Amino acid sequence: MYDLISVDDHIIEPPDVWIDRLPRKYQEAGPHVVEADGHEFWEYEGIRGETMGLNAVAGKPIEDWNMEPARYSDMIPGCYDPTARARDLAADNIVGSLCFPTLPRFGGTLFLAFKDKVLADLCVKAYNDWMFDGWCAAAPDLFIPMVICQLWDPELAAAEIRRCAGRGARALAFVENTVPLGLPSFYTDHWDPLWRACEETQTVVNLHIGTSGQMVWPTPEESGFHIPIMLAQVNAATAMVNLLQSPVPRKFPEIQIALSEGGIGWIPSQLERCDRMWERHQGWAGDDMGPERPSEIFRRNFYGAFVDDEVGIELRHRIGVERIMWECDYPHVEAPWPNSQVVLDKLMTDVPRDEAELLTNGNARRLYRWPKR
Repeated sequence: MYDLISVDDHIIEPPDVWIDRLPRKYQEAGPHVVEADGHEFWEYEGIRGETMGLNAVAGKPIEDWNMEPARYSDMIPGCYDPTARARDLAADNIVGSLCFPTLPRFGGTLFLAFKDKVLADLCVKAYNDWMFDGWCAAAPDLFIPMVICQLWDPELAAAEIRRCAGRGARALAFVENTVPLGLPSFYTDHWDPLWRACEETQTVVNLHIGTSGQMVWPTPEESGFHIPIMLAQVNAATAMVNLLQSPVPRKFPEIQIALSEGGIGWIPSQLERCDRMWERHQGWAGDDMGPERPSEIFRRNFYGAFVDDEVGIELRHRIGVERIMWECDYPHVEAPWPNSQVVLDKLMTDVPRDEAELLTNGNARRLYRWPKR
């Protein structure tokens, strides 16, 4: 049996996250739960938004997985209750869990769209305080604190990153690409205060697929979400190459970036191509290509993560065994829970025990500074 640290799980926020933490004058405009037509919805700034459980299907039979939970009662308590979640994860011997938000979206982009930026700022801070006092406090040896930031203001974001690092935050849920969100690119100095704060506080930057608001959708005839999900690794590859080639890892050489839910099997081929293009285009591109091979930057600044990736495990040495982590994705459809140990036993059949320990928990412990208890 392995000790497991999952670097990609998801929280379904309970209804009191913002109501209990916003000033009274902002509680009606801030996120709160309303009921209509037999469903429960989030409402904020007068807009009726999402139902409760985006893809929160843990504990359901597979034939029901296409049904989005519309009420908290449609989900098992582990989706939204941290004490129940801790019991669920303990059944798989998961000893560390990094959780992305749901209502704020995986990169915190909900509050970027708020008209009232004072309210948006308060909502970001309220979520982060709840992360410490409401979620992580229920199982402080299990939940690795990850926070969100004020995407519309890098100086505010940097201050919040530092504040939260002082409370023990280990990671920032950020976005894979800022440009589709109408924000400056990673090739500008706009984001330098944020990168600097993350580097100086050792806060890991976690980029989840889809946080740019874009997924690859090659044909209008595909009206479901099947093709985008099958192509999800393309988002991760795009984010990786974009940042590899950007000034970010050169200006901030100690920054650590984790690619969430993108798999790892594609990484060796992509790095091989990046290195080949780096070599062949130096003549005309010059300094724009940078002095370091992309593969060298990856092995200094990036981590990949897998749920069940047989090809990726076979190619682990082409990636770097010390640059791979495991993710459970609880409570989403990809999660192997409650059979994580069975899945990993199969994946690790030909992997030496010392390498398997790095892949399943050791690399995550080192990256997130998460000690054994």
